[in-house]
Amino acid sequence: MPAPNPAALEFLLTRRSRPAKLLQPPAPDDAELRTLLTAAARAPDHGKLEPWRFIVLRGAALARLAALTRELGGARGLDPDKVEKDASAFDGSPLAVAVIFSPRPSEKAPEVEQLLSAGAVCLGLLNAALAAGWGANWLTGWMAHDREFLTRGLDLAPHEGVAGFIHIGTERAAPPERPRPDLDRIVTWADA
Repeated sequence: MPAPNPAALEFLLTRRSRPAKLLQPPAPDDAELRTLLTAAARAPDHGKLEPWRFIVLRGAALARLAALTRELGGARGLDPDKVEKDASAFDGSPLAVAVIFSPRPSEKAPEVEQLLSAGAVCLGLLNAALAAGWGANWLTGWMAHDREFLTRGLDLAPHEGVAGFIHIGTERAAPPERPRPDLDRIVTWADA
């Protein structure tokens, strides 16, 4: 017979990301952030490869990434409003953690499984931050797939990428609830 954890289930049934633009200081201190990162690192990891790592971004690092977003977005001819929105996520964030996808050679765990593990780390960090009372949001954007941004901005190796930027801080205002998936539309029950 299972041993239910009603508080954890209630949290998962009601969890809600907080838009990055609504986050402000303070953010978790180093000790609090270590706890959140420890929780995130407990993600499913077939083969115990740890195909991910963290880069904690604060202050000048966030300002530098915002400037690089503007520079590269302009050079690529992207919509200026979109570029500004993407840059402002870095500018306005009190803290962000870049979850870096760093696949490992493995016969046991194909790269797609390792990528899914990195995604699970992102969700784990997001949920840990929310459970600890912080506001948090998981963003990517074109920068997460732009090799020059990844190399110049985050010093990533050629085989590495960004699974997500997890922005964490104190929320200014709670966002309104949004519609959730209709289970009758997305669930198939296969009993035979």
